[in-house]
Amino acid sequence: MTEGAARRRAREASAIGLAYVTTMPQTQWHFLRGQNQYMRAHGFEIHAIASPGPRLTEVAARDGAHPHAVTMSRRISPLRDCVALVRLFLLLRRIAPEVVQVSTPKAALLGAIAASAARVPVRVFLARGSLTEGAGGLKKQVLRWLERLTAALCHQTICVSPSLLAFLRAERILPPDGGLVLMNGMSNGIDATRFRLATPGKPLPRELPQSVVQAARDPRAVIVGYVGRLGRDKGIEQLAQAWDSVRAEFPNAHLLLVGAWEKDHPVPVRWRDALTRDPRVHLPGRVDDVVPYYQVMSLCVFPSYREGFPNVPMEAAAMGLPVVATRVVGCVDAVMDGCTGTLVPPRDAAALADAIARYLRDPELRRRHGEAGRARVLRDFRPEPIWEALAAEYRRLLYARGRVERSHALASEVS
Repeated sequence: MTEGAARRRAREASAIGLAYVTTMPQTQWHFLRGQNQYMRAHGFEIHAIASPGPRLTEVAARDGAHPHAVTMSRRISPLRDCVALVRLFLLLRRIAPEVVQVSTPKAALLGAIAASAARVPVRVFLARGSLTEGAGGLKKQVLRWLERLTAALCHQTICVSPSLLAFLRAERILPPDGGLVLMNGMSNGIDATRFRLATPGKPLPRELPQSVVQAARDPRAVIVGYVGRLGRDKGIEQLAQAWDSVRAEFPNAHLLLVGAWEKDHPVPVRWRDALTRDPRVHLPGRVDDVVPYYQVMSLCVFPSYREGFPNVPMEAAAMGLPVVATRVVGCVDAVMDGCTGTLVPPRDAAALADAIARYLRDPELRRRHGEAGRARVLRDFRPEPIWEALAAEYRRLLYARGRVERSHALASEVS
């Protein structure tokens, strides 16, 4: 009996081994908050596999997960990728999980190959987006083939949004009846007790930079906010162009960009410099807690080129903010156009400026769409039903593979 088989047999009477594989540990830190604890409480033993970094240790401490560091490059690097693949295979053979969930482009491909070679009983591909969206020519063909291979090596593909599932099927990455969406979408839901309306009259959080505090204290000021990577594929170039128009019409408007400048998809120097030099643009960089920043915003903008199901528009909605986003995969699920926010064409700076200006001119519209957004989050995107559905799907797949009794497969449904 191999070491992995012995480990699996010893665990059969207690917990189901569940390994998450992502390229960077930040993904697990942000997107498995609460979920890991739920899975542990419902019979799973959690293994966190990602590139080394402080966040991996923090995930282990926060969630009671077993951390496993395997260096994976986000960029294509044949030699390093082969080394990572071998290390993943050996690791999965050693810890012998019953379920492996792979996510993020590089880790999904390497993890699916390694898990298949290691004969992990159940392999799940959590599709958070598709690199083929927006790509063209030979690059798109290669990316489509790689994503198709990842899905083919897994027993189930779970898409985070209905529009992503439709896209993957249309691109023939999934078969016409392949894949599924749990509940209404998202991978972890939104904790509306954390992302909640600011208390009127409450002092501004100390975490905010002084320039942001000064702007927020001005009763005439309106703050247009963005949260995420400051990269070209996030539409920051178009946001900078739109801001030129908005700032001219609204002298009391400020732009708050919460996130770090992206190196892999850099914003053109011209627009980065324009934003950096503008005294009404606030750039706090990457922050650990985004809630205080949402609290001072008047509306949220999210002009991304491609997504799966972005968290930021949903977090903003939970904070009672209207959202201006692009009409792309994922964003069309996050924003109900004309109800919780406004959708504009991607890469269209003029349309983006017009949508922002409409909200700045109409405080009542901001309030109405913000209230509708929070109500939708509370109704359709609570975390617990998503966790329950995910645990049930893991157990269903295990039962289908003959790895658990039917009573165990139904345990999460009756717990």
